[in-house]
Amino acid sequence: MFTVILLAGGFGTRIRELHPDVPKPMIPVAGRPFLEWALRYWKREGATRAIVSLGHLAHVAEAYLQTRPPDGLEILTVTEPHAMGTGGAVRFAAARAALSDPFAVANADSLIVADTRPARDCLRDTAIGGALLGVPVPDTSRYGSLAISPDSRLLGFREKQPGAGLINAGVYFFRPRLLPLFAEKTPLSMEVDVFPALLAAGARLHVLPADAPFLDIGTPESLREAGEFVRRNLE
Repeated sequence: MFTVILLAGGFGTRIRELHPDVPKPMIPVAGRPFLEWALRYWKREGATRAIVSLGHLAHVAEAYLQTRPPDGLEILTVTEPHAMGTGGAVRFAAARAALSDPFAVANADSLIVADTRPARDCLRDTAIGGALLGVPVPDTSRYGSLAISPDSRLLGFREKQPGAGLINAGVYFFRPRLLPLFAEKTPLSMEVDVFPALLAAGARLHVLPADAPFLDIGTPESLREAGEFVRRNLE
């Protein structure tokens, strides 16, 4: 039982021409908005509440969630007053939800169908402030990679370079005590601003490898693959 913050406020620049009237997470995939598939996945993982952080065309998602809320999952929508970046959206949503227990953060326009229990379990160690999922890939040159220590602690983010490694899956678990370290600036990026600040403050962040199906609907090509991805992994 935990809360997940789903970041659904992006503009979807690369695919906006295909669906100009809906925000990217609300694009239909296999008969349902992609956001609904993400909510179903997180419910399956044990989430009991989802805070959906909205921005661009927020009213579309709000109307849908009011009329068709997923069974067994409490939904709270929070709309950014302006584009706040991923870190700013987390800070804003968490403040309005008054979180007191460890919580998850994930993008609502991508999905890794992974078992998140190892990440949640590692937070049983109260010295650990957060955990993130890393996807093993044979070549990190397209993405950049995670720099980790032999005991799986996050050391930082490497620039794009050839070779195998772990890339950021965009799924995080945090203790609320880290939230005051999220800077009061806008926009605030998780990778560029938040994680470096957390590491500089001495926060212990662990990386959990997750060799699992992954999809980001941010390009026309990946959007065409989304229906089959959902049918294979979520239906």
